[in-house]
Formats: sequence, structure tokens, C-alpha cells
Amino acid sequence: MSAAKAMQIFGLAGWSGSGKTTLVTRLVPELTRHNLTVSTMKHAHHSFDLDQPGKDSWRHRQAGASEVMIASERRWALIHEHRGAPEPTLESLIRQMTPVDLLLVEGWKRGNHPKLEVHRPALGKPLLCRDDPHIVAVASDAPVSGLALPLFALDDVAAIAGFILEHCRLKAA
Repeated sequence: MSAAKAMQIFGLAGWSGSGKTTLVTRLVPELTRHNLTVSTMKHAHHSFDLDQPGKDSWRHRQAGASEVMIASERRWALIHEHRGAPEPTLESLIRQMTPVDLLLVEGWKRGNHPKLEVHRPALGKPLLCRDDPHIVAVASDAPVSGLALPLFALDDVAAIAGFILEHCRLKAA
């Protein structure tokens, strides 16, 4: 990523079970094959935990540590405990990320960043794009009528990636 270019943020929003995670995991290799650096951020339900009871890092948190970093030769992770503080904003979390060409944000469906809605009519949930001006396109596994936004087949990962590149003004190599 060039120092002069800002990190682009693009989100995927949709109801639970719509296929957001599957699409993200298919988009990352499609986008990185264009020589772009891509990171992801996922909004999780309130009870998620990546630490396990009994592990040393879990014991550190249980003892009251505000942050615990776990590191090895392959990766590191930082666990920050809110300890009663409000949930951080998307913007404050983005500032914690190492800058890359593109940050794909899964969830945060009420955020004011550009988003692609992942929609499955069979779920019986309403389209989010009808009430969210930040949704710029829809990907669906079935036809959707009356849409004023670009519509992609949910499995057309190449076309969706191309749209994201164009929307974020990123050059594909």
C-alpha cells in the first residue's frame, strides 16, 4: 500500500445466515490475486470468545488484565477487555488495524461506509438497502425485482470483486 493512498473500507451487510462470511472468504483470494493487500474485520455477537478456559491467556484475563497479547512465530492476537466500557465504534477499531489497500468489514450493517448487501429471499427477511443509503449494491441467490442498485448473483465472486475494485477506485494488477 502506498503511503499517500488511504485505506479503502468496504462492507458486507445482511441478515444472519445470508452468506456474508462465505462471500468474504471467497472475495479475499479473488482480491489478493490482483496484488492488493486485504484485511477483514467481523462484527461478532456479544458472547464470542476466542480464548479458552484454562489457557494461560484466559487466566491472565480472569486475573483482571485489560489487554492480553498472545504471540508466536506464526501470528499474534491482542485481546482487549471492555470491562464495562461501551462497545468501541467501527471507526475506533479501524484505527487499530494496520493500513492495507482494502479493509472488508463484515457486519456493522448500520455503519456509514459503502456496503454490499448479501440477501437470500428464502430467509424471509426484508432488504436492508431499502432503508440504508450506504448500501451500493446487492448480491442475491435469487432474482430481486424493483431494485435501483447493481444486482449480482451471490456466487459471481469475480463480478462482485470487480465492482468493489471499481467502487473503491483500486487498480487491479
